Amino acid sequence: GTLKVARIGQANDLTYPVDELWDDARILEYIRSGKHAAAKALKKASRPMIVVGQGALIRSDGAAILHAARAIAEKFKMIRTDWNGFNVLHTAASRAGGLALRLTTKSGMDGFNRDARGGKLKALFIHGADEIDFDGLKKTFKIYLGSHGDAGAHASDVILPGAAYSEKNGTYINTEGRIQRGFRAVFPPGDAREDWTILRALSDILGHKLPYDDLAALRAALAVDLPEIAAGDEFLNAPWGKFGKKGKIQAAKLTPALGNFYFTNPIARASNILLECSDARGFTKPEGKTGTHG
Repeated sequence: GTLKVARIGQANDLTYPVDELWDDARILEYIRSGKHAAAKALKKASRPMIVVGQGALIRSDGAAILHAARAIAEKFKMIRTDWNGFNVLHTAASRAGGLALRLTTKSGMDGFNRDARGGKLKALFIHGADEIDFDGLKKTFKIYLGSHGDAGAHASDVILPGAAYSEKNGTYINTEGRIQRGFRAVFPPGDAREDWTILRALSDILGHKLPYDDLAALRAALAVDLPEIAAGDEFLNAPWGKFGKKGKIQAAKLTPALGNFYFTNPIARASNILLECSDARGFTKPEGKTGTHG
């Protein structure tokens, strides 16, 4: 079905079918008010769903978009005891786990970049992160912990060789919030060590010894702060609460959060296969050397 709606700020009416929901985030306002044909489809659906991508959330009006999406979820009963129809699509592995551990800052990357440009960062510990702007960090003492470092390793003063995901036992939380276990296939090469052992050694040197000496003790300590770890394969429903912030949604076009999705992390950039995929799709090759260049 279709429904004529007036584009805000323009006199002419435009028609949007249900399966083409406009690239303007203000369409959420029409859906929430019930004026769009999609509202009728959601009302009839036995399991309605909405997926919010990072392309919407990283905008300056991301909090308002999130608020509108939550309102739609509540209006069309997407959250029930037998069904969770509200989903956020992340762009980084185990980000749901990081959020569950409250590894966030109030100012986010904007605050980080502001402090970096202002010379307020005296030291920076980089844990496998290469997707940041290092130009403003030339006077900052940088320590890099990772396995396939490219930009981060090249920009750092100290490099601590960590283990790749295939070289260590790991616990991950996927986008759904479900626990996933990774198992070591091979041992790390050379002086590389599993990340947690490096952090444990550093804590002893810094005088704040972490309370675990083996993987079992580490997971037991982690389960105290994150009950999902102890639950294992059992899925725990997160409590539904208030989030987002009521505000005006801008008339800006929604754009993807990622450009070249074949090179979203240092391990991917070190893959010859993904390099070929990137070239085949015509993406711009990453600047500088990566693991694929020797």
